[in-house]
Amino acid sequence: MADVNPHIFQWNGPLGLPEFDKIASTDFKEAFDHALTLDRAHIDAIADNGAEPTFENTIEALEGAHDANAEALSRVASIYWNLVGADSNDDLRAIEGDIASRLSRHSSETATNKKLFSRIDALWQNRDSLSLTHEQERVLERKWKGFVKGGAALPDAEQKTLADINARLAELGANFSQNVLGDEKDWFLILTDEAELTGLSEGLRQSMKSAAEERGKEGYAVTLSRSIIEPFLSSSDRRDLREQAYKAWLARGENEGERDNREIIAETLKLRQQRAELLGHENFARFKLEDQMAKTPEAVVELLETVWDKAKAKAEKEEADLAQMIARTGANHDVAPWDWRYYSEKVRAEKFDFDEDAIKPYLSLDAMIEAAFDVATKLFGITFKEHKDANAYHPDARIFEVLNKDGSHRATFIGDYFARTSKRSGAWMSAFQGQHKLGEGQAPIIINVCNFAKPPKGQPALISMEDARTLFHEFGHALHGILSDVTYPSVAGTSVARDFVELPSQLYEHWLTVPAVLSQHARHVETGEPMPRELLDKVLAAQTFNAGFAAVEFTASALVDMAFHTAKEVPEDVIAFEKQELERLGMPKAISMRHRTPHFAHVFSGDGYSAGYYSYMWSEVLDADAFSAFEETGDVFDIETAKRLHDHIYSAGGSVDPEETYKAFRGKMPTADAMIEKRGLG
Repeated sequence: MADVNPHIFQWNGPLGLPEFDKIASTDFKEAFDHALTLDRAHIDAIADNGAEPTFENTIEALEGAHDANAEALSRVASIYWNLVGADSNDDLRAIEGDIASRLSRHSSETATNKKLFSRIDALWQNRDSLSLTHEQERVLERKWKGFVKGGAALPDAEQKTLADINARLAELGANFSQNVLGDEKDWFLILTDEAELTGLSEGLRQSMKSAAEERGKEGYAVTLSRSIIEPFLSSSDRRDLREQAYKAWLARGENEGERDNREIIAETLKLRQQRAELLGHENFARFKLEDQMAKTPEAVVELLETVWDKAKAKAEKEEADLAQMIARTGANHDVAPWDWRYYSEKVRAEKFDFDEDAIKPYLSLDAMIEAAFDVATKLFGITFKEHKDANAYHPDARIFEVLNKDGSHRATFIGDYFARTSKRSGAWMSAFQGQHKLGEGQAPIIINVCNFAKPPKGQPALISMEDARTLFHEFGHALHGILSDVTYPSVAGTSVARDFVELPSQLYEHWLTVPAVLSQHARHVETGEPMPRELLDKVLAAQTFNAGFAAVEFTASALVDMAFHTAKEVPEDVIAFEKQELERLGMPKAISMRHRTPHFAHVFSGDGYSAGYYSYMWSEVLDADAFSAFEETGDVFDIETAKRLHDHIYSAGGSVDPEETYKAFRGKMPTADAMIEKRGLG
């Protein structure tokens, strides 16, 4: 313990947070050494217990909530991985691959502990005689299946092979993420001439100016953060600059040199296939989908191809509109990928008589945060209190206490909203700690991370409608953690099937465009006046504009993901495979995948969404139907429906089978019809 920083393990900050200012980036190697030793002792003690296995002395003990030895590893890991994603630096990145590999080997060693698995297996085989609660049955089932998937039932030699594969995959995933982050951090385009800025709004210019200053440059920086690159592609009159920026955006992870992800992807695919075969599956997709709602690759592809055909047809009509717009402006070129956003913005302005610049003054970040909180209060009765005196890991991160109806503490929520070079791109929800009721219980500490453009000092942050949708989406995930109300940590919050986990987040997006919510919270940042009803109506009418484009770029990514993980032969040249698959699908030349393979972090930075990117659409089928439950009552804040939503979706975590709990909320499983209609593809 002499070399270990105790503040990593003893969280004495406000609201139970770590004291981040007392933790250095160089503290983590020793902290992991210490925590891994403690956790191994904890696991061995359970395995070596001479008493007959019981749920309490085996499964509940493995949950780790009674044991400081087990808690140590979860604490150091949660701080480290949250910092690596949201506020990384050279010291943190230097050990990332090694830490990922060590954690994987540690997990493999646990999963292949024969004495431990024999205890779990004995409980599983006798589960009907144990008088377990429904939640305990789920915990036992998931624990047993997790050990089997981890290789517990394999012979010794194959267990070692699997451990090696898992460790290498963890290392490759860390390297993949670092390479993408490096490309996003280092590429930028500095503009200094007014002629290079034509078409850009004052708000975008200010964001680009701040981005340039962060990089120590004069002028205005086009960066690869979505909060800058997408509005730049939508508004810059300079086609040559749009092309340059777009190609850099598309090439992340594919540049020659040490950051080239192509070989990492090929090796990852090969190892995943080997892992699946070791565990008795034809391919990695079947291995991953076994315990998901979709169950099989065929079910996934059926949904995706149904949408794909409709999306392509819609996109063809949209492209024709863009071609006409190009001709009317006097230009003479086809619609290229770097043209789509630019000309579609012009078509939208013409069709609906507004553009993003007209909306943004009504969408301040503070107001949209308040809107997300207000919806949660109306639906679930919780309230939010900001603690400006509490320090997080970065000055931009804001800390809120979440309170129950009676004013008691429910959770801690951290919102980290602005892009910076130390943060990976995208938006996500994570946790410093999850909820459970074992022992004294534990309140959740949940975090949302976004990448909105930071305004100049003293000016309000204005966001786009898409940004506001992202904020609501991630806060829906946050509520899944905040409202969790289970006994066991392993089934708390978002610990659910991957193709169910997006339901709470995508469902929450619906409340952003409820007219009453926008009328109350979308107020002009200078005058305080609400968004005019005429503009609000136009915004709502335009919700399905460009629907074909959006569906094509998403569905192409999901289909390529499935193709990689169901291929009969693992491809050596992953870019050639991607191209071949897109040609087979008839991918429109004017649209690219939302996430091209070399920077497809969902799929290749870890196992999270591998063979699982489809899950956004699978959950979208559920969320379209779920919101209809409110609409059918005539009140989108209906108290009884909100209570069922709370009890069966947001608070239940993984304590109930997802199909079972969805039916308890809705009474039936949905078809894809409502989702297709919502997307404007019908």
